[in-house]
Amino acid sequence: MAGKNQYREEKGLKFKLHEIIFEADTPAGKTFDILLLIVIFISVLVVILESIESLRLNYGRIFFILEWIFTILFTIEYILRVWIIKKPFKYIFSFYGIIDLLATIPTYLSLFIYGSQYLLVIRALRLLRVFRIFKLGRFLRESNILIDALKASRVKISVFLFAVVTLTVIIGSLMYLIEGPENGFTNIPIGIYWAIVTLTTVGYGDITPSTNLGKLLSSIVMILGYGIIAIPTGIVTAELARTDPVSLNTQSCPNCSKEGHDDDAEFCKFCGEEL
Repeated sequence: MAGKNQYREEKGLKFKLHEIIFEADTPAGKTFDILLLIVIFISVLVVILESIESLRLNYGRIFFILEWIFTILFTIEYILRVWIIKKPFKYIFSFYGIIDLLATIPTYLSLFIYGSQYLLVIRALRLLRVFRIFKLGRFLRESNILIDALKASRVKISVFLFAVVTLTVIIGSLMYLIEGPENGFTNIPIGIYWAIVTLTTVGYGDITPSTNLGKLLSSIVMILGYGIIAIPTGIVTAELARTDPVSLNTQSCPNCSKEGHDDDAEFCKFCGEEL
């Protein structure tokens, strides 16, 4: 009997903690997430300030202590998130799960690898939770539509990128043959580098063609660059036009931690758990 009561108490505690930590629909959950955002913002600011040598020399000890305080807080939060979810691996390997883990690792790594603490700026990615906190449903819907469009476009974009890579290899090889080592194109990889820089319209200018034929090819590549840049945008835009907006809320499933449920949903559409 005592075991059952303990199980019920633990289950009730997990449910309450889930509402506070994962949900943004309750006053407690919203307060927790706002406080979390403030802590994340301050921790990122500390890392940025610490990179300034004059400040590090004068306040290095304070920065060190603050970093460890933030890391311990984020570690506790991460452990609680894993403990609360019925299927912890769903959260651990989710986007936010990976970001939350990466937010704590650099400080521990700094004990063995000097300078790794500056990777703590990864914590800035956790500020994406602001979309949940203020229940910006419209932004959530738009972000989900954009993600769906990108997923639907990945095959077309992959084929496009493969074609671009092939094109840069061909152009780089041609420029190597046309210009040769005497004009700075000492090998094909250098030619490919030039092709990428020119095709993307970056134009560093560290290596340029000298022959008339090389300049002609360079002009063609520049013009191609403008057209190539527009293609991925067109592919994604076409997919966006096909997507129908869906009304969603910020509720998180206590089993798999997935979000993006319909407003009238009573069960998780990903795992079937009651919401």
